[in-house]
Amino acid sequence: MQSGQSQFDEIKMVDYALAGDLDAFNRLVIEYQDLAYNVAFRVLGERTAAEDAVQDAFISAYSKLKTFRGGSFKAWLLRIVTNACYDELRRQKRRPIVSLQPTGAEDEEIESPAWLEDPNESPEEAALREELSTAIQNCLNTLEDDFRIVVVLVDIQGMDYSEAAESANAPLGTIKSRLARARLRLQDCLKGFGELLPGVYRFDGERIS
Repeated sequence: MQSGQSQFDEIKMVDYALAGDLDAFNRLVIEYQDLAYNVAFRVLGERTAAEDAVQDAFISAYSKLKTFRGGSFKAWLLRIVTNACYDELRRQKRRPIVSLQPTGAEDEEIESPAWLEDPNESPEEAALREELSTAIQNCLNTLEDDFRIVVVLVDIQGMDYSEAAESANAPLGTIKSRLARARLRLQDCLKGFGELLPGVYRFDGERIS
């Protein structure tokens, strides 16, 4: 959900929430629930697991709210979301589940990477975009957890390196290194989609530097 400053004042809502205003915290939940779900879904690749992780994350965020020390509330919240995803991934490794295809319920829409969006696309282009979005998720699922999370934060959610580093609780240099290595892996996995991909993922016979 995109809200203008006149509609949603994050700093004010955080201040109210810190003062014990539950309605203010609920406003923050409403503002960021779609973002949190899309991050969790792209990381986990399964709808129910993503829903559980987001629910756990918001419960944890409420209980830890007093530890927020300013800065980007979004990045602080996404750090909790990514931690919840790590917890779920650890549970899956102890109790493996079969990943479903990366589609949600019929009445919900999973956010595509920003570079896939085109308000003027034709029906054929929309179908191709959906095919590519599914391929992206399948390729994401082949990455190690740390690599997958940084790709979701930077390349799908459009966060800058600093915000992603805060959200992933990792040094800036580590984020850049993981992203570079993950992009090379995804470049190979997605090379059949050619010009539909952003430059960092295109395969033109040579690897990107």
